[in-house]
Amino acid sequence: MTKIVPVILAGGQGTRLWPMSRAARPKQFLPLTGPASLFQKTLARVADSALYAPPVVITNSDYRFIVAEQAAEQGVALAGILLEPVARNTAVAIAAAAAFAADRLGPGAILHVLPSDHDVVVDEGYWTALRQARDAAAAGQLVTFGIMPSHPETGFGYIRSAATVGAGAHPVESFIEKPDAVRAARMLAEGGHFWNSGMFMLGAGTFLRECETLAPQTLTAARGAVAAARTDLDFIRLDEAAFATAPDISVDYAIFEKTDKATVVAVDFGWSDLGNWDAVWKSAARDGAQNVAQGPVTLDQVSNSLVVSDHAHIAVSGLDDVAIIATNDAVYVGRLSEAQKVGAMVKALRTSPATAPLTETHRTAYRPWGGYTSVLNGERFQVKRLFVKPGKKLSLQKHHHRAEHWVVVRGTAEVTVDGVVSELSENQSIYLPLGCVHRLANPGKIELELIEVQTGSYLGEDDIIRIEDEFGRA
Repeated sequence: MTKIVPVILAGGQGTRLWPMSRAARPKQFLPLTGPASLFQKTLARVADSALYAPPVVITNSDYRFIVAEQAAEQGVALAGILLEPVARNTAVAIAAAAAFAADRLGPGAILHVLPSDHDVVVDEGYWTALRQARDAAAAGQLVTFGIMPSHPETGFGYIRSAATVGAGAHPVESFIEKPDAVRAARMLAEGGHFWNSGMFMLGAGTFLRECETLAPQTLTAARGAVAAARTDLDFIRLDEAAFATAPDISVDYAIFEKTDKATVVAVDFGWSDLGNWDAVWKSAARDGAQNVAQGPVTLDQVSNSLVVSDHAHIAVSGLDDVAIIATNDAVYVGRLSEAQKVGAMVKALRTSPATAPLTETHRTAYRPWGGYTSVLNGERFQVKRLFVKPGKKLSLQKHHHRAEHWVVVRGTAEVTVDGVVSELSENQSIYLPLGCVHRLANPGKIELELIEVQTGSYLGEDDIIRIEDEFGRA
């Protein structure tokens, strides 16, 4: 049978897991449930080459290097990384992926559409549901996966259907918006209601034909964006002029709530959208006091709580039902049972210039060559820790307002200053005067680590004039 084409949606900028998740590195790229990120765990689920073709990933330009890097770490070859020029929700994103797949593999291609930020338990029930959904999609149905609810959840949409677990695809009767607690409890008691997982199985041609009938503006935008796309290194930039004409609408509203081809495969495998810290707590292994502790944490008489730190040691005593999430530049403390309020707090932080950066970037910023961590900032100076992957190099660049001092901590640095190339080893340093044309490279086999001290009248990241760059940023 034709291999399934995974379509992985990796463009979301979720803020509900702040301060770990931020706009520059949202939750799908974070290792929230183990050493691999959620995106990498999604790639692992579609790694069987006997069943799946290489994945298509659709994301935005800011995440292109993270996607490529994390796929390479997993040893996964991608069929394409499609870059959305503007945010327009899931309808046009899936339509663009369907048009891309149909152009290359034909309209009979079967797509498995997967959010990149879900936590899924892969068991025999998972594979059974997958095969059932594939067969239904091959027969011309648009399939969604409905999760058997375990409790009256108010944070999910629901699907009403007579489907049963293990019985294959069954027609959708209706989609239900996120209910209040009373209605959620009533639906759970009634049965025949499933959480809407946001995972789909569909034929590319079938989906595009339904778009033509039900969402023609979305289809025109998607096809135009794919037809006029341009290649940029290993990425495919969808055409902005065409893509921007698409309505900002989800695939549920645009297609699934209108089509007569919508079916649902009911499933009961472990699943979570990890939509807030309470969901992370529920998905993790808890101790005897129902606590989840990650990182340097000490607990004393604490219960029903989640405490996570990636930097400072957190000591908590005598509390119940708390979420404490600590990064190296921000700490969130609140009731775990009210974790959904994090989103509102992030909105409040964004309204002030003093706190808005806390919602956008971490002190550690990742780049295609490695990254850097801000260590210390002061008037006319700042200190950073740079780390460069083996074989990678930064752009050939200069600065108008700052000079820099580099001290090698680990590895070997190849430094170019105004055409002169030097090689530095551990404990050696070099001075880069203001205005010099310079470049840093790691010619070694281990990660290069160095301390950078910047001094000058302006130290912003936008004071970089790139002359050459292997990542297409010059």
